[in-house]
Amino acid sequence: MIITMLDDFDLQKIADSGQCFRCRQIHGAYRFITGKNVIYIKPESSAQYSVSCTPKEWEETWIPYFDLKRNYKYARDSIAPDGFMEKAADFGKGIRILRQDAWETLASFIISQRKSIPAIKKAVEALAGSYGEVIHTEYEDIHAFPSASILSKATDSSLADCGLGYRIPYIKHAASTVGGNHMLLKSWDSLDDTSLLSMLKTIHGVGDKVASCVMLFAYGRMSSAPVDTWIHKIIEEKYAGHNPFPMYQNNAGIMQQYAFYYIQRHKEEV
Repeated sequence: MIITMLDDFDLQKIADSGQCFRCRQIHGAYRFITGKNVIYIKPESSAQYSVSCTPKEWEETWIPYFDLKRNYKYARDSIAPDGFMEKAADFGKGIRILRQDAWETLASFIISQRKSIPAIKKAVEALAGSYGEVIHTEYEDIHAFPSASILSKATDSSLADCGLGYRIPYIKHAASTVGGNHMLLKSWDSLDDTSLLSMLKTIHGVGDKVASCVMLFAYGRMSSAPVDTWIHKIIEEKYAGHNPFPMYQNNAGIMQQYAFYYIQRHKEEV
């Protein structure tokens, strides 16, 4: 199927933006996974892409996943006079906030603490390869991210082999909490932002940063702008310690992604 994108949509920037850890390039296409759903998207021209799914799957799964009902050009145009944010948004044009599986996002960002992005990807793939259900596609056989109930039964030694280190008890607590109530994370979707943040932080090892990432990348709470080491440096160096993201309200998470993507490639600026 061929689809046309008229708004911001850059697959390479999305893959490199640090919000998802299992995107890969295969035979000129970009592969994304959410739950047991897999798609391969191949650029055909500046605005056209071939996608390996049916129109129904595109409408029900991938339009929400890529947040395609939101106008990102409008979000960029809404930036107040701000040299750094304007520069970051221009550099990051094409990034979109992915609406990912809540359990995989929670587990992945628990794992992400004090790890580089390559190390996070390696650990997440190791978990999927060890415990995930096999998915057959035209290009490859891959593994879905394992369910919480499956991971709750994993041994400490096997989780250590996946590179989880000190995060093992955090993952086990998250898996036992979510695995014992498969509707838990879905039920949190109805909570307001303050309540959702509080509930996520009841999971061992989940603080403000991880909870904010899950809110943004799994629950689509666009007012959530996670503050990691790099964003903290931006706040200190570019804004004299004043956090600029809340002023963007429902575009705050988008601005955070532009800033994060930019500073990862211009580290000399902070």
